[in-house]
Amino acid sequence: MIEIRNLIKKFGTNEVLKNINIQFEKGKVYGIVGENGAGKTTFFRCIAGLESYEGKIQSVPHPLKNHLGILFTEPFFFSKITGKEYIQLLCNARSVKIADITSRNIFDLPLARYAHTYSTGMKKKLALTAILLQGNDFFVLDEPFNGVDIQSNIIITEIILKLKGLGKTVIISSHIFSTLSDTCDEIHLLSNGNFVKSVQKEDFGKLEKEMKQLTVGNKIEKLGLV
Repeated sequence: MIEIRNLIKKFGTNEVLKNINIQFEKGKVYGIVGENGAGKTTFFRCIAGLESYEGKIQSVPHPLKNHLGILFTEPFFFSKITGKEYIQLLCNARSVKIADITSRNIFDLPLARYAHTYSTGMKKKLALTAILLQGNDFFVLDEPFNGVDIQSNIIITEIILKLKGLGKTVIISSHIFSTLSDTCDEIHLLSNGNFVKSVQKEDFGKLEKEMKQLTVGNKIEKLGLV
């Protein structure tokens, strides 16, 4: 469980997150949606303890950072570390022993190559594999489906559902609404630094239509396409 109370994040005078109150339960998958700049990544960085903030973020088990795997939109890799060494490094950080990393390479990544030479999708799959093998209780996945091939997207969807079945807490952001519909129990809409709407699975279609209308409106007609 993660409980967030009165979370505020400012960059100078710019208040990016505004008094957020939300709770994420064990064994559930949560979707976070919102326009670019709504504060999703900043929200995730606060959860991970990578940003200073006002308010409280509590978890069971505690401390949260020792039980959290976070997948960034653009994972960072040192220039001289192979895929296998990267996985080993993250597992060592959690004191997790993996006897045969190669057998866990479900995305068929070239683990002997330097990770920084990987494509965008390969980097994301490597980072995801590493945090999965850490044995975390909580997962924050920032745009896990972007830049990844269709076959891997199917695998990632099944991984998320498996994590839910294992009682993990999973928080996802995605611009691909269908992936959220396939995996999430709840979707929360972040707008201007605050959660303005929360919907259960039966209302996902309604939320998608509302967001499409707000995003598209009559903009296509303004192009005057003929």
